[in-house]
Amino acid sequence: MRLTTLANGLRVASRAMPGYATAAVGLYVESGSRSEPAALNGIAHLFEHMVFKGAGGRSARAISEAIEDVGGELNACTEREGTNFTASVMPEHVPLAVELIADLVLRAHLSPDELAREKDVVLQELGEARDTPNDIIFDELWSAAFDAQPIGRSILGDEASIERIGTGDLEAWRSGQFRGGNVILVGAGKVEHEALVALAETQFAAVEPGQPAKPEPAHFTGGSRIGRTPSEQAHLTIGLAAPSNRAPDYLAARLFTDLVGGGMSSRLFQELREERGLAYSIYSVLHPFADTGLFYAYAATAKRQSADAAQLIEDIIRAAAADASQRELDRARIQARAALLMSLETPWGQAAYVARQLSIHGRLVEPAEVLEKLAAVTLDDVRAAGAAMVAGPRARATIGVPAVRAA
Repeated sequence: MRLTTLANGLRVASRAMPGYATAAVGLYVESGSRSEPAALNGIAHLFEHMVFKGAGGRSARAISEAIEDVGGELNACTEREGTNFTASVMPEHVPLAVELIADLVLRAHLSPDELAREKDVVLQELGEARDTPNDIIFDELWSAAFDAQPIGRSILGDEASIERIGTGDLEAWRSGQFRGGNVILVGAGKVEHEALVALAETQFAAVEPGQPAKPEPAHFTGGSRIGRTPSEQAHLTIGLAAPSNRAPDYLAARLFTDLVGGGMSSRLFQELREERGLAYSIYSVLHPFADTGLFYAYAATAKRQSADAAQLIEDIIRAAAADASQRELDRARIQARAALLMSLETPWGQAAYVARQLSIHGRLVEPAEVLEKLAAVTLDDVRAAGAAMVAGPRARATIGVPAVRAA
């Protein structure tokens, strides 16, 4: 991996993959929905939508045709701590991909008429999410886990905040959040580092140096949310405060999460689904952030069985923190190792990995170093990480069932 920092602070990283005939290029902005003011909740996601409506002198159709004329793909994604603009192309079209991405983020047209139309699209997306219990329940969980905080708000925003956003707000968001120290351009696959740096110097020279203001620090509050969305099934979640992605026990917490509910051999899957038939969908996930994290378990079950399922999930998590076995740890560790290595077998995976390591650690961390740290996690580490999470408060969200009582 190679890294160059431009005069304005923008970082350019690359990962050449000999033998590959394609390339992935991505602009990773270390700013997402948790950086939004409450009144403009949803602006990061709306900005991501709006840039595709016209940019750099091209219409929405012309943008699509420009990338598809060369057999490429162009996409974007908004998260709580990041916004990503990505393209996959043949290597000879990397200059076009970088130009298009630069147009999107720096030269979007942001027409008031297009904004009005795109707001309708985003509101339809919001409505679709609210009609899908196993989507909206996670917004409820985040709200319970981080009550009245930016990180706990929906990435999509709500009707009032979306309606409030104007083109001036979008322009201010771009100029305030897309600063040199906050942006990473990554190329992977069949790419040449010097050529990528030259493209970045040309296309992103207008990016102002510096860093945006840091988002409000997050703290896990816990609490309950009872959803009223009509549902044939009961959907339930339980969330625990978890380590940040820079915490010493992050990897131990991740392995604990995987052995609890990370696959078909996990405790949750085996006990709830295979042994008792209480749930079709059942799993656990760990979401780490810069200053906090969230562990959660989710299940979809029959309404008549929801109380039993909720109690059993709690019991399984508690038990795992006390008696996780070496065999379970070994299985979770090899699964994590395989998942990392498999994800790195595509240019997309390499680009995302490089951007993530730069964002978290500020340097290019080789996969071998990550694997070495995974190998060093002990059973005592995993149990301690689980016990620390279990000892804290709970966040719960349900749809289709009454509020779940704390154990």
